[in-house]
Amino acid sequence: MQLELHASEYSVTAEGITIELLPKEFALLQFLYRNRGRTFSREQLLDKVWPLEYPVERTVDDHIYRLRKKLDPMAGVEIKTVRGVGYRLAIQSPKNAAEANPTVRDPELHETMRDLFEKYHQYGQGRSMLTLARQQDVLGYELDPFYSAYVRFVQGDLEWLLNTDEVPLSERYYSLLLFYTLTGNPREKLALCEQVLEKKLLSPAQHTEMEILNILDGYALAGKPELALERLKVSYAVIAEPDYESFIPHTAISELFVHLVAGTDDRELERMAEAIETGILTAKPYLRELGSYKVVKGLWLLRRRAWREAEKLLDEGLQVLDRSGFVPMRLYALHRITHYCRLFPPGGPSLQQKYTDLFEEEQERIGLTKLLGQLEATMLKELNRI
Repeated sequence: MQLELHASEYSVTAEGITIELLPKEFALLQFLYRNRGRTFSREQLLDKVWPLEYPVERTVDDHIYRLRKKLDPMAGVEIKTVRGVGYRLAIQSPKNAAEANPTVRDPELHETMRDLFEKYHQYGQGRSMLTLARQQDVLGYELDPFYSAYVRFVQGDLEWLLNTDEVPLSERYYSLLLFYTLTGNPREKLALCEQVLEKKLLSPAQHTEMEILNILDGYALAGKPELALERLKVSYAVIAEPDYESFIPHTAISELFVHLVAGTDDRELERMAEAIETGILTAKPYLRELGSYKVVKGLWLLRRRAWREAEKLLDEGLQVLDRSGFVPMRLYALHRITHYCRLFPPGGPSLQQKYTDLFEEEQERIGLTKLLGQLEATMLKELNRI
């Protein structure tokens, strides 16, 4: 059995059951779950869950008591008392998967579920992916290993991506790298991405995606839009292949953004925007790309000093990305807005401060601010290992 912990809601889901917790109850369960099977004394739990606070040992007992009562509906989840030592979380699973649901052995169902995940992924419906992942115990299927890790990326579970031992670092590195590029100075992050590409640290598919898509913003926001425009020639050559058809909307929107940074005239931007709106997004109405397009068009309106219309479109784009459930994409959009405004201060109402504050709040919410030191150390250690 897998527990799905929702930090923003202080809730836990398993087998179709969702239980709401108080913040400290959630923190205690989260710690025990990440260290399930290990026993911790009251003193250790106080140190890990109540740092810089001064509760008494009875605080742990009270929280354990309440957690046990709340988790009671989830059969197989138990906080055990180890006499004279402390507490540990035990997750009971059937001896084999077929005892829980015989369909887990059905290869046809496995293929069907993977196809469904791929379709939701393609359309940018992160919330649909997360809902499906949370129901795997009830629906009786095993989540594909790729999507098992990818849904963590979609929901912005940076702490899991950094600390899990369920998936090798080599398979998490790209997700961590994408989060890392959304921090600090774009010039420094561009240099790191170029080193990652040079050392071929990513899988072939990830390497291609970084080379033809993700690095475009890096060039633009580092003040080198001309390099991004040159790289776009490679991007379009690659996405002309049938396997990369789903990359077309993202590439077109990135091209519009790069031209915006490069100072391309409005008539050319209008031509590209019309092609995206009436052609690409009509044929491929992907939520992520729709939100991203609204954000880029909002930045274009900022350049034209149409403050009210710009703010409205930027907010609409962020709302679409929020509905999509792709946490990294909303963070990516706020990163775009913030650094574009630093390159080209709007000069009108204090929109720059508004979106800078939103960007910092989002970084704080997903733990990026707190985990940045560990993230940077992980990035550099792996980079220097090769």
